[in-house]
Amino acid sequence: MTNDKMAPIGAEMAVGGDEPVKRQRILVIKLSALGDVVMATGPFAAIRRAHPDAHITLLTTKLYVDLAKSTGCFDAIAVDRRPKLTQFGDLMALRRFLRSGEFDRVYDLQTSDRSTFYYRLFWPGKAPEWSGIAWGCSHPHKHPERHKMHTIERHIDQLAGMGITDIPLPHLHAPKVDPDRFGIKTPYVLICPGGSPHRPEKRWPAERFGLLAKMLADYRLTPVLIGTDKEADVLDRISNMCPRARNLMGKTDFLEIASLAQGAVLAIGNDTGPMHLAAAAGAPTIVLFSEASNPAMCAPRGHGKDAVSIIQQPDLRNLPITRVFEVIRQRLNLED
Repeated sequence: MTNDKMAPIGAEMAVGGDEPVKRQRILVIKLSALGDVVMATGPFAAIRRAHPDAHITLLTTKLYVDLAKSTGCFDAIAVDRRPKLTQFGDLMALRRFLRSGEFDRVYDLQTSDRSTFYYRLFWPGKAPEWSGIAWGCSHPHKHPERHKMHTIERHIDQLAGMGITDIPLPHLHAPKVDPDRFGIKTPYVLICPGGSPHRPEKRWPAERFGLLAKMLADYRLTPVLIGTDKEADVLDRISNMCPRARNLMGKTDFLEIASLAQGAVLAIGNDTGPMHLAAAAGAPTIVLFSEASNPAMCAPRGHGKDAVSIIQQPDLRNLPITRVFEVIRQRLNLED
């Protein structure tokens, strides 16, 4: 029976049925962030396919539990509180979880300093087979260019070292949602104008998004604004410039964004997590990049050769709306 209560580290939230007496036990580690978790959905599916009869647990953070459950790849999900070294009680709970889990193999898809430290929590004692970058682990990913590889290619290369091949592209199985539920008139375009608050250089100016929304509305396309309360200023400015836009600030979770993307004629936005959701859900996608991030390493991947269009300008303040709208015109076959 499914347990819908959030499980703290040291406990697992079951997402499957009754447990056989003995099965191979696998742990997958993917803690954050949104775009990276979406890009790991392909590896999730490949790991499940490689271990069809195993009990597979995902270790992640609270924000991504529902997204992970939707993949159908895991028997249990454990929530990592990301303890600091000074939080001795939580750190010991994490250690107990890892050591008592009787894991036969660990796939560390986070490969961060934090997840590498988790390998050390098995000391003293024997650690399970471990795929990652931890010193001394059984299956280290040693590709000399791993830090220059796109996240998806890095996952592919890492899992190849474990004999797992044919990694699918990111894909989300989001439940269908009626646009009327959100007051959206079809056809519509998803617009994601936000991004990390501490990375303003990754954002196209709100006024440009506002002009873009007005141009889309002139073609009888409903601009649908996606974002959180932290992006209220940006979303409000766009709404004020284009009253026909539908502002869904704070009204959509990750799976609802993916669901809306499935019905959108287009999704456009900055280099931010929701654009990965849109691409993985199958929306034609346009992503705006500044020199602050490299699309060769982190751009969303969609299904099909031309599923994702990249527009890059070193300083997004200098990206003209005419250049962006020309790409939109081509993608949607809009007449002049």
